[in-house]
Amino acid sequence: MDGLMILGVILLIMGFVFVAIEMMIPGFGAHGLLGAVCLAAGVVLLSDTVNEALVFTAIILVVLLIMFIVIMSLLSKGKLDSPIILHEKQDKENGYISSNDLNYLLGKVGLASTDLRPTGRGVFDEIEFDVISDGRYISIGSKIEIYKVFNSKLVVREMFK
Repeated sequence: MDGLMILGVILLIMGFVFVAIEMMIPGFGAHGLLGAVCLAAGVVLLSDTVNEALVFTAIILVVLLIMFIVIMSLLSKGKLDSPIILHEKQDKENGYISSNDLNYLLGKVGLASTDLRPTGRGVFDEIEFDVISDGRYISIGSKIEIYKVFNSKLVVREMFK
């Protein structure tokens, strides 16, 4: 084997590696483009005629198709780690809380610190919260009561005298 043939084989191997990286870690295509350039350069260095280049190209395309099928199969079955997928669980036991539990505010009476049309702000126990009225307009300074907590929304109604 002469030096150009060894370089051609190395370029082919590097091309397959770069394309495999692109298949596993999708990005903006730098690895895929570099892989395609390496594969093309390897084909040029290893083939003496146009027919040989076409045969090499056909073989490379078949190998790339098989690589794609195998990698996608392994990724979908979870046998191959993908850096895109988060494997850690984010639950309460590990300290992750998606929203505060506001059920302790049920029944609290406070004042509307803004007009509620139907959303606005209300003050309960000297803490200001985002609130939503039961659909009615409530003017600023009105006495309001939290009668429902839905997820992280506090639903209030006006307290009439």
